[in-house]
Amino acid sequence: MDRTLVDSEESTGFRSNWPWWRWVLTSFSALGLALSLYLGWHHLVGGTVIGCSGASPCEQVLSSRWSAVGGVVPVSALATGTYLAMLVASFFIGPATAAPDRRLALGAMLVLVGAAAGSAAWFMFVQKWMIGALCPYCMATHVTGVLLAVLVVWLARSVMGSIRTAGLAMIGLFLAGILAACQLGFTPASVYRGGQSEAKFDTIDPHAAPLVGSPDAPYIVTLLFDYKCPHCQKTHALLDEVIRRYDGKLAFVLCPAPLNPQCNPYISRKVEEFKDSCELAKVGLAVWTANREEFAAFDSWMFSPEPGRLWHPRTLDAARAKAVELVGQAKFNAARADPWVDRYLQTSVQLFGDTSKGGNVVPKIVFGSHWVTPEPNDANDLISILHESLSVPRP
Repeated sequence: MDRTLVDSEESTGFRSNWPWWRWVLTSFSALGLALSLYLGWHHLVGGTVIGCSGASPCEQVLSSRWSAVGGVVPVSALATGTYLAMLVASFFIGPATAAPDRRLALGAMLVLVGAAAGSAAWFMFVQKWMIGALCPYCMATHVTGVLLAVLVVWLARSVMGSIRTAGLAMIGLFLAGILAACQLGFTPASVYRGGQSEAKFDTIDPHAAPLVGSPDAPYIVTLLFDYKCPHCQKTHALLDEVIRRYDGKLAFVLCPAPLNPQCNPYISRKVEEFKDSCELAKVGLAVWTANREEFAAFDSWMFSPEPGRLWHPRTLDAARAKAVELVGQAKFNAARADPWVDRYLQTSVQLFGDTSKGGNVVPKIVFGSHWVTPEPNDANDLISILHESLSVPRP
């Protein structure tokens, strides 16, 4: 290693223009650039990423508020600039370049890979603990950044020494910390898709459907959801507070829209995370059919985390056991066989299809001829989304 980085004049050179590590460095920089460009293109034009349906974990990640800084600058755009700069710098670290320029290029790369590695650590944490889903494209980009960091630090130590190498890499880590702070401190209320139909969507009778709130409320909005969807859980947790703010003038009709092609033809492929979504929806509707007064308890339990733990979707066996506990085995069995359960689920799925121009994702909120897929931080955000995107009057 020392001999490949030492020349006759300054003890810092290379045996050849393109040793193996330079090929690896340039190739990884190009790979990171390609992945970032693709994700950036997806962020701008929308649509579905190759291999990621609307029900997939990667679509959950790419549609989340964490895919942009402050809701304005796509994270993929920052990554594109970082990897492009790394790729350009890789062409200035060969022996044909003057020694001062080589050092400058290597120093720039140290800052860049420090930022890439720090950002990788941050976004891996976000995906695992805040979103609850992993995007393979994002993870590939993060791993590329970490590998580049290891290689560049290994090279730089023999040229610049350990102290200067660590110092420049720390600058990059500090920049990654600024990015994380901006996402935490300046995250706006997010509405990542929304739209309007030429005509009003078919209304669902609130007196004959599961809902949160009063069926006599003047403002009835429809909420499409999946019991296994983490975004749905976060939105669901805000419903009672929003209804309280509206002083009973708002209610949410609950329409399960499972992200599973078994009962939802608008979903193109099966995803492991949503394999039981259809049956869970039917269990919930059976509870409502068997005993409407117990449905609220079941629905709340489905979206409530275990004490001291993060929320995880309930298993099908646990949901059935809870349903039987609430309404009794005989009533549950009779309700599960009621044709109304399948009819209502089909109605919900059709509404999901009518709003599929916004992507096959949930939650979706429908009011009049408008629909929106929200990702609110709190009740204030959800109220703002209802007003600004759906024209629901403020409380």
